[in-house]
Amino acid sequence: MVRDGIYYALGLAVVSYVLFRLTGSSWIAGIPVLLALFFLWFFRDPPRRVPANPNEVVSPADGKVTEADWIETPQGSRLRLSIFLNVFDVHVNRTPISGTVTQVNYKKGMFLNAMRADSNVLNEQNVVVIEDGEYSVQVKQIAGLLARRIVCWVKPGDVLQKGQRFGLIKFGSRVDILLPPDANLRVRKGDRVRGGSSIIATVPTASVKAPDVQPSVTTAGV
Repeated sequence: MVRDGIYYALGLAVVSYVLFRLTGSSWIAGIPVLLALFFLWFFRDPPRRVPANPNEVVSPADGKVTEADWIETPQGSRLRLSIFLNVFDVHVNRTPISGTVTQVNYKKGMFLNAMRADSNVLNEQNVVVIEDGEYSVQVKQIAGLLARRIVCWVKPGDVLQKGQRFGLIKFGSRVDILLPPDANLRVRKGDRVRGGSSIIATVPTASVKAPDVQPSVTTAGV
């Protein structure tokens, strides 16, 4: 479990105690207890079996694939997957490949519905670029209608293992991932994926190193 859930639950437990002392009503005091249980469940962090093959790219998030298509960037064509997380999904984000973090860029923004096409440009977001020596991937955490905070635990220079936890987005949200141009897609629009365990693409062993993707949302169109 992510410790944020424990903090929320403890705070609500205090509220429940105060309400019971003030009102003497177990029904009223029970409302924050139910909310505390919800937060403990929401911030769950179940273990995942991470595929060992280095050529397999795993999903950075739980949720539903809402877009799987090629887009044009200043560095050429890249394969973009968009994963929508509803309030019932696990919201811990995991590293899609093993490698070194080369960029982490946070941008303030709006809190539009993450299903909107322009949410990847207008909403609050955080871009993490991971380089493995042969190719790179870019993961973008995008806040949604209910999300009000993006959490990222890594910084440039950190070495991550595939499937390692690197952050979370509180409540509804979206995660986009840009894959190398020679990636072979293993999922399609409408599929449900699990962070750290679902294989979303494979890359050739001798994959050509892709140029660093600039985190600028406007120019990259991500």
